[in-house]
Amino acid sequence: MNYGIETQEQLEGIENTLQNELIDIGVNCAILLDTAGNTIAKADNGKKNYDTYAFAALAAGNYASVDAMAQLIDEKEFSLLFHKGENSSIQFCKVNEDLLLVNIFGKEISLGFLRLKVTEVVEKIKNICKAPKKVSAA
Repeated sequence: MNYGIETQEQLEGIENTLQNELIDIGVNCAILLDTAGNTIAKADNGKKNYDTYAFAALAAGNYASVDAMAQLIDEKEFSLLFHKGENSSIQFCKVNEDLLLVNIFGKEISLGFLRLKVTEVVEKIKNICKAPKKVSAA
């Protein structure tokens, strides 16, 4: 599946958005993944060596579990998840039916500010995915 990401320019646009909008405000790592746990795009601050591929697989499983719990209580979905740790926290956000955005961040960023930025980033990612594709002249 390409999730609307058909060109290298679109992928680079998403990676730049993650870097400029999330990493540059203090997020440690941002991962765009599909619901099967495949990493689509990522950005990090270079301070820690996260195993983003294993993390993405586990994050997708976590999201699927919570989604099943939502259905058990007659909710369509929980579109936002948050896990708080002593030093690091994780925030999950559904981008669309196929994609999730997961952010790892520390105490220096408030959840409210991050949620605001993530809302903006999700819209930018959606716009990149539906951007007109460049057609090369033959």
